[in-house]
Amino acid sequence: MLSQIPADLSKLSKENLNQELLRIGIIAELDAINLYEQLAALTDNPDIKKVFLDIAKEEKTHVGEFQTMLLRMDKQQVQEMEHAKEEIKELTGK
Repeated sequence: MLSQIPADLSKLSKENLNQELLRIGIIAELDAINLYEQLAALTDNPDIKKVFLDIAKEEKTHVGEFQTMLLRMDKQQVQEMEHAKEEIKELTGK
């Protein structure tokens, strides 16, 4: 299922516009990854599967690029990611 990206981008907060745009980019790339991996799982053609999985891998790089930019701009996001790491460590012991 594909996400519903806001159709009217003018309604986004001007103060956080760039962060919101990066998040929209992340959402779009995650949707693409899910789509290509699902298509790869459906085909029995090994060449088509290989192409879909390669494209999905490229989309993961795009997620990382958008996330890197977002973390440069949103210090609260950085803090929450660190908090999340600690919670996972507490929950899993790793």
